[in-house]
Amino acid sequence: MGFFVDLAGPKALRASKRHKKKIFVVRRSLDLIGAIIHHPIDLPLDSALMLRSSTMLIDTHTHLDDVRYNEDRDAVITRARDAGVEAFLTIGCDLATSQSAVALSERYPFIYASIGIHPHEVKHVQDTWYDTFRHLARNMKVVAYGEIGLDYHYNHSSPKEQRDRFREQIQVARELTLPVIIHTREAQEDTVTILREERASEIGGVFHCFSGDSWLAKEALDLGFYLSFSGILTFQNAAPLREIAKHTPLDRVLIETDCPYLAPVPYRGKRNEPVYVSQVAKQLAALHPELSLDEVQRTTTINAKRLFKIA
Repeated sequence: MGFFVDLAGPKALRASKRHKKKIFVVRRSLDLIGAIIHHPIDLPLDSALMLRSSTMLIDTHTHLDDVRYNEDRDAVITRARDAGVEAFLTIGCDLATSQSAVALSERYPFIYASIGIHPHEVKHVQDTWYDTFRHLARNMKVVAYGEIGLDYHYNHSSPKEQRDRFREQIQVARELTLPVIIHTREAQEDTVTILREERASEIGGVFHCFSGDSWLAKEALDLGFYLSFSGILTFQNAAPLREIAKHTPLDRVLIETDCPYLAPVPYRGKRNEPVYVSQVAKQLAALHPELSLDEVQRTTTINAKRLFKIA
């Protein structure tokens, strides 16, 4: 359990000189911090005191509508907010989850939504779906189209069907002027070819949960896309991925959890949550010793706001 000290403390002390009644409150806060440091206590995450830095994070890929959050969704969101997660993007994978994502975004001012059909689900597409997506996209909280792409590992939908629907969805995204969120697994060459042929660079996007090789990283960056790194970056066997992340320009990097999947070390094997996006930021900062953690957090947050046009 870590504690993040708010470096704005001196400002509070200066303000207290003008408001003497506040001095006692400030001193009590500093005494509490000192007590925690010298006598650490093991509290559950949702009840622990979180003293965070002034830099906020954006988790750019979550599945907050997942049934694994049905019992404590509000608590999961509160934990992340208390730990410094400023905003969340919750992702559509078919029609129902896209509608759920939009509904969640309407409940919380700091949650945004994407709409689209995951390659696993494209075999279920019906003729009316794209018109429904066009209607959903009228909502100002919809900031991206995806996750879409190709997945030849499982082939829950046939490769041809995946390619056809991938092209269609890029065309819809271009019509809606929404950046695309790309899922690709064991389909690098076809993914890049279709993105080029369908002129996806005109709307931009991100390769989410990036786990490809250096060739794919270069191709994605050449397209003007971002690379988003997840908890995989912390895995012991992810040394090649860390090398790619180290050499990716930081102004083209996003961070995500892909929760409830892929919890980072030291939470691997547990249900993932947006609060753990800080672990991805820490791992990324460790790859850039010339930068502070705050600089890494600030840059990835700016990148997310730029791509998704989040104020």
